[in-house]
Amino acid sequence: MQKEIRQDNIIGSKRLSNYFWAVFLSLGGIGFLLAGFSSYFKVKLLPFTDTTEFVFLPQGIIMTFYGALSLSLSIYIILTILWDIGGGYNEYNKEEELIKIVRKGFPGKNREILLTYSLNSIKSIAIQISEGLNPKRIIYICLKDGRKIPVSPVQEPLSISNLEEEASSLAKFLNINLETL
Repeated sequence: MQKEIRQDNIIGSKRLSNYFWAVFLSLGGIGFLLAGFSSYFKVKLLPFTDTTEFVFLPQGIIMTFYGALSLSLSIYIILTILWDIGGGYNEYNKEEELIKIVRKGFPGKNREILLTYSLNSIKSIAIQISEGLNPKRIIYICLKDGRKIPVSPVQEPLSISNLEEEASSLAKFLNINLETL
């Protein structure tokens, strides 16, 4: 039965980089907010520097704005981590002749995203590799009607050898062709 079903887990927003940015933006936002409040209330709120001498307009208000913006972004990132946005799995089932792509979205009535495709509707597995400033290395399932469904996780780009190995393993499991875009 194990040879008939393959399940690939997808890590959503619970990536190390998101944890880093959540902590970095939180600390920076708190620092900027305290600096802005120090300049307004003329009280030393930061232990390592004295920002009471800043003029509230324009320096203090800009620091308060940057602090609030930074904290807002960090709260957004923390919530996406807690809700595991984008997390899920891809299931390739030869017994039922189905491919299920399951992901978690934002809370609400459509939180669970489930896409199902018949194995008969698959034309091939494709790889897209583009280098440059924003490199992309994506594995697609190409359907006979022309649609391309991405099945690789959103993350740091995989090495080309790992991407090719993963795509060829999937194509071999599904017994279909492998192509490049």
